[in-house]
Amino acid sequence: MMLLFLSTQLLTLLAIFSVVIFLGSLIVIPWVIGRMPEDYFLEKKRHVAKLRQYHPLVYFLIRLIKNLAAVVLIIAGFIMLFTPGQGLLTMLVGLGLSDFPGKYTLERKIVRNKKIFKALNWVRKRAGAVPLLYPEIDP
Repeated sequence: MMLLFLSTQLLTLLAIFSVVIFLGSLIVIPWVIGRMPEDYFLEKKRHVAKLRQYHPLVYFLIRLIKNLAAVVLIIAGFIMLFTPGQGLLTMLVGLGLSDFPGKYTLERKIVRNKKIFKALNWVRKRAGAVPLLYPEIDP
């Protein structure tokens, strides 16, 4: 009986969490896409992060917190694949927030997809931002 009560509470908490993540993503994702510089995907290599201007310890702590949040979102997204919520969207936000080798190259490959590029610029237009410039294909 106690196990059933705990599992019901857990599912309720997961459902609430998934709704909050979904609603938050409706606000945060367009904001992030709208704030990207229009030439973000043009460079062949990732640009130097603005966070590097801070003290190395502060920079490390910010990156640590950012990557921990990314891991939480990826795990939550995986859970949401089996419970109510936007699992894939949450996982993609987590991947976008994370830092890993080859991430920028992967982002450029994804953005070169015409449908995705068009959708990003649609979001930017609604946010009042200028369209992104299309990244050239790497040799």
